[in-house]
Amino acid sequence: MALFTKQEEEEIRKAVEAAEAKTSGEIRICAEKKCPEDPLDRAVAYFTQLEMDKTALRNGVLIYIATEDHKFAIIGDSGINKVVPPNFWNTTKEAMLAHFRKGELAEGIITGIHMAGEKLQAFFPLQDGDVNELSDDISYM
Repeated sequence: MALFTKQEEEEIRKAVEAAEAKTSGEIRICAEKKCPEDPLDRAVAYFTQLEMDKTALRNGVLIYIATEDHKFAIIGDSGINKVVPPNFWNTTKEAMLAHFRKGELAEGIITGIHMAGEKLQAFFPLQDGDVNELSDDISYM
């Protein structure tokens, strides 16, 4: 059920790898065609299903997108939500939305990954012996 070209998938995966190379945080992309409910509720459900709430420092970020319904959400685990500014996720969503409006779906997601990665790096710098706790591939639901 690929929603992206192989090249876009590779670019998104590389963006996740690059962001995570500077932080102990984890970033995941979750995509599906349709979202029959509020995207934030859907993201919360997938956050748990993908076991993102089980990272050591509780510093995972999930970018969820439903391509046909034009819905998306960004959520962070409790560890990161304690330290980022209150409007951080809205700022990130607006930057992504600017790309989405131009039909640049993959670029919008990559922008979100970079912005999340910068915040994760600031508050959760890479630690010696850091382990990649979650897959960097897009999770198709």
